[in-house]
Amino acid sequence: MSENSSNSTNKMPELLSPVRDEVSFRAAVSAGADAVYLGLGQLNMRVNSRGIDITELPELVAFAHEHGVKVYVTLNVLIYDQETSYLAELVKKIKNAGVDAVICWDPAVIETARDAGLEIHISTQASVSNVKAAAFYKSQGATRIVPARELTLEQIKYLKDNSDVELEVFIHGAMCVSVSGRCFLSQFVHGHSANRGDCLQPCREKYQVISDENQIEYELGSNYVMSPKDLCTLPVLDQVVATGVDSLKIEGRSRSPEYISKVVSVYRRGLEAIQAGTFGEELVSGLMTELSQVYNRGFSRGFLFGRPTVNDWTERRNSQATEKKIYAGKLINFFRKTNIAHCRVEAQELSVGDKIQIHGNKTGVVEMTIGKMKDDSGKAIGAIYRGNITFPVEGEVRTGDSVYKIVPV
Repeated sequence: MSENSSNSTNKMPELLSPVRDEVSFRAAVSAGADAVYLGLGQLNMRVNSRGIDITELPELVAFAHEHGVKVYVTLNVLIYDQETSYLAELVKKIKNAGVDAVICWDPAVIETARDAGLEIHISTQASVSNVKAAAFYKSQGATRIVPARELTLEQIKYLKDNSDVELEVFIHGAMCVSVSGRCFLSQFVHGHSANRGDCLQPCREKYQVISDENQIEYELGSNYVMSPKDLCTLPVLDQVVATGVDSLKIEGRSRSPEYISKVVSVYRRGLEAIQAGTFGEELVSGLMTELSQVYNRGFSRGFLFGRPTVNDWTERRNSQATEKKIYAGKLINFFRKTNIAHCRVEAQELSVGDKIQIHGNKTGVVEMTIGKMKDDSGKAIGAIYRGNITFPVEGEVRTGDSVYKIVPV
């Protein structure tokens, strides 16, 4: 945090959230996102995540706009000649759905989107790292650029001060060991191209070196040598905002709805504190604890203050989250007048005092603690392993929503 973290600012950047499905879409909106970005079909950098079906897009865009939230679609892969007709049809549907912008960098997509009258945001895949490159993409119709992820805060500020386009910078989420995500390792090892959104992440594995002379195997330290920790700018969020960038981008279109809900909520509270002049170490400490509850590979500040160090490699392949969710049951009714949920517990014991999450396509993610519960006879109970219960809900949920118990890892 900077010495000026107590100073409020008039201009707050947009908070941009990833979404992978309808549940996470609504969770992001509820958590405080100003905009969301998503993939459709095969032409995006997360083809293995669930994504949004094109038929769902108009309804979701309308929902977002009702809540003052913008929607961006990622068309950020390289395009082959045999896909140009499909691209044109997809862009037409995106335009008709009322999408606010497309994120891209292949000239074929830029031209197609521009001809359709869509706003164009240049992907970080283009590795824009200087003022002339920014001016070039503006001349092609771009209104916003996501610069190279290798830039420092000082370089980002210089680019913002000397360019006549909006800047969108990553503030949280997975980092790739390659330049702005343009990696060929998965293509070489597995035949699945990262540049086509089909990365199988061989970089996240642990590697060993074998001596040619004596066949001794050496494990390359305790770190995963090609797997960086996740970017986390929360402790320096005030300094990121001070650069004057227009949008703060969270990575994670493959992440769970609870991840998206938690990370968006944490950064929203951070931004509100900056604006109110109350951003400080105590707040950051509490918010960092919340961030550690959901998926992460450890935290790093990336390149914001220069080249990362050896401590910025992750220490294990999988998540270091301090909590996980376990399926417990489903809601069989919800009484809106009294905010009482009727739940069938079928897979995990629930007790008074348990932290739970309720997930649903129309609900998003509701997180709460069970304050009290009753069985179907109306008797107050403290715990149940199988059967039906009722309990007050904080927020609106729906019949058919899934209930998860949140437990320490």
